[in-house]
Amino acid sequence: MSAAFALDWFREMLWTAVVTAAPPVAAVVIIGLFMAILQAATQVNDQAVAFAPKAIGAVVALLVSGAWILQQLKDFCIAAFQTMGQLGP
Repeated sequence: MSAAFALDWFREMLWTAVVTAAPPVAAVVIIGLFMAILQAATQVNDQAVAFAPKAIGAVVALLVSGAWILQQLKDFCIAAFQTMGQLGP
């Protein structure tokens, strides 16, 4: 196995991690921005106020995109195990 081949798989692994983490992270960031604007407008500066909508948003994002995330992880694992089988001794 060459260094370029190993780096290509490492890049693919990192890209899969970024893509599968994007939906819940994006939901939390958008909700966090909205809550920060809302807290600044109302001058309610309590950390607990912002936590509940973020947690609910993350759960909803995982429920909505969970099947797609699982499919992406499954495809990566299948490709990785097939490649491992082809490397051999």
